[in-house]
Amino acid sequence: MDTESLVETLKTAGLSPYQADAYVALLDLGTAPATDVADASDVPAPRIYDVLRSLEDRGYIETFEQASLRARAHSPSTVLEDLTERADRLERAAQEVEKRWEQPELEAGDASIVTRFQTVISRAKSFIASASHQVLLSTTIENFEQLRPALQDAMDRGVSVRVSVHTSDEAVSLDADRFAGLCTEVHHRPLPAPFVALADRRRACFAHHPDSYDRYGVLVNDRTHTYVFYWYFLTCLWEPWERVYQARDDGYPIEYFDVRHLVRDLRDVDWEDDPVRLRVEGYDTNTGEECHLEGTITDVRVPFDAEAATGFELAGQVTVDLDVDGEHVSVGGWGAIIEDVEGTRLTVVK
Repeated sequence: MDTESLVETLKTAGLSPYQADAYVALLDLGTAPATDVADASDVPAPRIYDVLRSLEDRGYIETFEQASLRARAHSPSTVLEDLTERADRLERAAQEVEKRWEQPELEAGDASIVTRFQTVISRAKSFIASASHQVLLSTTIENFEQLRPALQDAMDRGVSVRVSVHTSDEAVSLDADRFAGLCTEVHHRPLPAPFVALADRRRACFAHHPDSYDRYGVLVNDRTHTYVFYWYFLTCLWEPWERVYQARDDGYPIEYFDVRHLVRDLRDVDWEDDPVRLRVEGYDTNTGEECHLEGTITDVRVPFDAEAATGFELAGQVTVDLDVDGEHVSVGGWGAIIEDVEGTRLTVVK
């Protein structure tokens, strides 16, 4: 670094122009009379004494009398400490600027449009980190790896994690071991797809596939808008595609993230003659408070012939009735209003 650049940098670090100029001159001179420092710098001779004393007050130099006022630079430890502290503050400021630019704060009910995919990934990480019961994710393998630590932490907290991995080649084979400890269940969609991340039925991230003409992302902190992304995930990115990994073995307990999946599977068991116990995690629709309960299934109510229904013909109102210690409790799916409980995690524990 040349002298001019060093002087400019010291000015940026908080020294006045005269202080920076005099200090750099003194570094080159070693020990010198005040008048020599003035001659070697751009500091006017009448000002040099005040400038040197101000540098001494900062701990950068020391002055002493020897026929005339002389000065010498201290060990640079104080200067280095000041520069390091200033550099740290600048780095933190740069990080905060980037954070505020990339990650606009989302208040409840907000939706934001962003232009950088990395912003979507960063927000997905934070949504997954704050999830308490459910994460649904549509992603490439590459982006899955970026989210690996967040997904592992979520699983360790007992969060249900369902992932739809999309690839551009149908021949791609996914190693099930890759997902152990990171996911509850994985489906494989051998077609390009958007990136989608849903957390706790309230927060959503969406970004077009990188090859798409439209390149933008959507961040949502709102149950109603997230519900739209949920149905897109369910019908286009999850339901039609092959399951390639499941954390549980065959048998009980069996966990469901949608009451419709539960009702569809109940057609295959004789639940009326062979009682089925269901553990429910969800929200009380009257109070909005979280609730946990367990009971025996007593009825399944759908507005059509449930025996004949396949796939998502179950898209209408679906209710499962339980006997919970002699009390009737009705359980619905996402957005349940007329039922007693909106079920977020349904586990057959028979």
